Amino acid sequence: MVVQVQSLRYTPAGIPAVNLVLEHESQVVEMDTPRQVKLQLRAVAFGAQAEILSRQGLDAACEFHGFMTNARNGKGVVFHIQDFSKT
Repeated sequence: MVVQVQSLRYTPAGIPAVNLVLEHESQVVEMDTPRQVKLQLRAVAFGAQAEILSRQGLDAACEFHGFMTNARNGKGVVFHIQDFSKT
């Protein structure tokens, strides 16, 4: 789910980019005990995906595909969205 979307920006090369915060919430079983899992993750999208996501409403349930890498400042990770679909 998208919980935060910043304004669409452009890289120095002129490529559209948008920063987002995604949230995942589910229930899993760990050692035979149900456990609630909730995670917020910083994300970024470029190109056409960025343009679409910049207009996306908050709290929209989506399935995202991409990869994770270190943040530029070395603090934490950032999920790079390469594709997504509404669920």
